[in-house]
Amino acid sequence: MNTLALQLKQLSAAEEFLDFFGVPYEQSVVNVSRLHILKRFYQYMRQESALEGADEVETYRRLRALLTDAYGDFVRSTAAQEKVFKVFQDAEHKSVSLESLRMSLPVKA
Repeated sequence: MNTLALQLKQLSAAEEFLDFFGVPYEQSVVNVSRLHILKRFYQYMRQESALEGADEVETYRRLRALLTDAYGDFVRSTAAQEKVFKVFQDAEHKSVSLESLRMSLPVKA
């Protein structure tokens, strides 16, 4: 396993990835969207064909660009708008009326 892959295996928090790749970030954005940023980064990595056969320097450069894009998605948008996780995808076409919420409450005796 190459050195870059070993280093990446040691990272877990969004801040660790952002720091490792030297991506500037606002802590307030990461606090709200940390899992969304990492999930989007993973999605971008899976789509990136340029990673296959690239040397470590090029792989690092491409991964940094993908993480920058993933972070940027949540600077410009929200988790609900980006719909990275299934819960947001499923909720897109569902709405709940106030009346249906009232009817679901237990009746006071």
